Amino acid sequence: MTTATPRRSFREQMLDVRQEAILQATSQLLCQKTFAAMTMDDVADAVGIAKASLYKHFSSKDDLCCAAVVQMLAQVRAYLEALEPEAAPLDKLRAVVGWSLERLLAQEIPEWPGSHSPLRTMLREHQDCLSEWGPVSQCLEQWITAAQQQGALDAALPPRVVLHILYARACDPAVGFLQDAGQYDDTEIVQLVLRTCFDGLAAR
Repeated sequence: MTTATPRRSFREQMLDVRQEAILQATSQLLCQKTFAAMTMDDVADAVGIAKASLYKHFSSKDDLCCAAVVQMLAQVRAYLEALEPEAAPLDKLRAVVGWSLERLLAQEIPEWPGSHSPLRTMLREHQDCLSEWGPVSQCLEQWITAAQQQGALDAALPPRVVLHILYARACDPAVGFLQDAGQYDDTEIVQLVLRTCFDGLAAR
């Protein structure tokens, strides 16, 4: 006999909607400001709620920003899992970097924090972040190794080096510079960055 799943109350559903709005606002603010400059007041104002309501969901700015990054990594993992399994490894790598660049240009994901950012230190110690980051890195590294075995990527480069280069491109501040210059549209920027990433700068 199957036990029916209890229906969630309207209040619980509304709390979920509000939490999602909080996380989206946090991600957008992290695109616009540094972690240090962003405040809980900024988030509350962006969502249109009282700061006291914000603290019902997250006890601190640290917890809130970590949760936003965890959500972002979960979206990346879902995108990886949705790619065509039979596609060539190099095509899948290009696809995920291109997707990340599109999200970056749309200010849907922030640039990865620099080495001296307190947010980066927190993320390295945040268990949920590590749990999401691990499968993403493992999947990408497998595709990198496969692409090297197929001769599509330089086999002399350690896969972990290629992995970190791709991470850097996926949150590349160069896309912001190109966008601000106004010479290229977003689609052209993504293609140009992908070309320099995967094909290099040397003349062919």
